Parts: sequence; structure tokens; C-alpha cells
Amino acid sequence: MAASEWTPALIMVAVDVVFAVMNTLIKEATERGLDRAVLITLRQLVAALFMAPVAFFHDRKSRPKLTLEICVYLFFSALLGASLTQYLFYFGMENTSAAFACAFLNLAPAFTFLISLPLRLESLDWKTKPGLAKALGAVLCFIGVTVLTFYQGPALQLSHAFRRPPSGRPERESHSSSGKWLRGSAALLGGSFCWSSWFPLQAKVGKKYPAIYTSTALIFFLGFLQAAAVSLATSRGRFSAWLLDDKLEIGTVFFAGALGSGVGFLAMSWCVEQRGPVFTAAFTPLVQIIVAAIDFLFLHQQIFLGSVLGSILVILGLYSLLWAKRKEAHLSQPKPKRPAEAHEESQQAQPQV
Repeated sequence: MAASEWTPALIMVAVDVVFAVMNTLIKEATERGLDRAVLITLRQLVAALFMAPVAFFHDRKSRPKLTLEICVYLFFSALLGASLTQYLFYFGMENTSAAFACAFLNLAPAFTFLISLPLRLESLDWKTKPGLAKALGAVLCFIGVTVLTFYQGPALQLSHAFRRPPSGRPERESHSSSGKWLRGSAALLGGSFCWSSWFPLQAKVGKKYPAIYTSTALIFFLGFLQAAAVSLATSRGRFSAWLLDDKLEIGTVFFAGALGSGVGFLAMSWCVEQRGPVFTAAFTPLVQIIVAAIDFLFLHQQIFLGSVLGSILVILGLYSLLWAKRKEAHLSQPKPKRPAEAHEESQQAQPQV
């Protein structure tokens, strides 16, 4: 495989590493008291300020004209890709648990594949190997996420040096209110569906407005306005939440805005244009796997059998989807003609005397 064919995959792996570090920072910052609504609003503002000069200088000579139709597309792209998804995700995490919330977002590849089928952004031919591989990959991802979510299993004692010291707390939190858990699960399901819907929508945005830097900056600005409106409406005069005085909180906001949203959103938009929405969404489950590795290596948390089995199934499903996309890309390329066929066509093209 040529180096250029590996570029989208390597970029998505790098994006997932950034997302994993960002989620770890957000978890630590919110535990110290950072308001999640304020985090979402400031994150979109930092991302918009980060992308604005890049878009101004890069697209100043080739920036298409903004129409009402494009503005509507950008508004819903900001809603599904930033503000609404993050609000549903954080609401669901507050009513369930962080691990449960991250596992729900791993349904993005399967959801994106199902959404892209009726929109004709993806095809499924059961008679071909790529078609069967895509269906198998979606099923394996769904089964892997189910195992990650609902099966914990015994703790794997890999090494005494890496064992987490006992904290006196149960490994799995008990939730007294089943209604609270159901509300959180419904919010996470809606957030996963919104996040999955963003990938095919962004594919449409890229075709209608090919200035990717300008569209990304506008999406962040619209996401900031959406998040700010909701935050001000729900803050009820608690303006002290907007004053960040902790270094971790300030660093988390800038990291999440500049790298997590700015660079990450731009890289994903480029990968959607190059390889399609399903290819880009297929890398979402890697975030939880990388987060688990960070927790184990740096925070010394235990690894359970369910996490290992679910991660293996997710990786197998991801590999199946990527193999199918690569195979389809090769089949769509025109086959080179043999020297004999090229010589015969050249002889036929010569004028007959």
C-alpha cells in the first residue's frame, strides 16, 4: 500500500490519541469543579478563534460564496457535531457513569453505516467480499461495545507493580434510581446518534462548500453561539462558574478547543472527504481503548476481562470495515491496460489508407 493510502488512517489514529488525552483532562478538570456547560461553550470559542486566522489566509482566494442553504447545513453540522452531542454526552455521563458514556459513543461506526445506506453515501452488496466485510465489521463493533458496556468480568492481575491500591470503593457504582439511569442511557443513545449523523452530514457540507478551513471555523462559531445560549439560559446568574482560576481547567479548555476541536474536527472533515463517513467513524472505538491504556499505565487502574474481550471485538470490527473500504477503493480504480491491448487500440486508432 502506498504511503498516501495510509495517511487517513494514521491521521485518525493521531486524532484518537488527542481525544483520549482530552477526555482524561476533562475528567480530571470536571472533578475539580469545572462546569461542563462552561467547558463546552469556551471550547467552541477557543476552536473558532484558533481556526479563524487559518481560514482567512488559506481560503481568501478560493472561498465560495455563502448562501442560505449552506448556512443551514453549517448550522446543523455545528448542532450535531459539537453543541448538542456534547450536551447529551455530558448529561448522560452525569446520570450514569463515565465508562458507560464512552462505551455508548463507540456505536458511531455502526450507526453511521446504517445512516449512510439510505443516503447512498455507502453501498452494501451482499454478493461481494467487501460488502460482507462491512456488515461483519458493523456487527463486531456492536457486539464489542455491548461487551464493554454490560460485562465487566474478573480483574486481570497482570503485574503486582501495576496493581491499583485499594480505595475502599466498589469497582462498579450502584445506581439507586433506575429512572435516572434510563434518562442517562436515553441521552447517551441520542448523543451517539447525533454524533453518527454528523459524519454523513459533513460529507454533504464538504461537497456543497469545499472551503474546509472556512466551513470548520464557521461551524465552531455557530457551535459557540448555540452553546452560549443554552449555558446562559441554564446558569441562572452563576457567573462565577465562568471565571477559571485553576491551571488544569485553563489548560483543559485550550487543549480541548485548539487540538480536540480545532485540529481534530479539521482532520476528521478531511478524512470524510477522502475516505467517506464510515471510514472516519470506524476509528471512534479506539478512543476508549486508548483511554483504558492511559488509565492502566499512568493512573494505575485495573483492567477487567470484559474490557479486553470487548476491545478485541472492536479492533476486529474496525479492521473488517477498513479492509472493506480499502478493497472498494481498489476495485473502483480503473485497471491498467495490458501492453498488447494498448498496442491493438493504437493500431485501430491509426487512419486506414
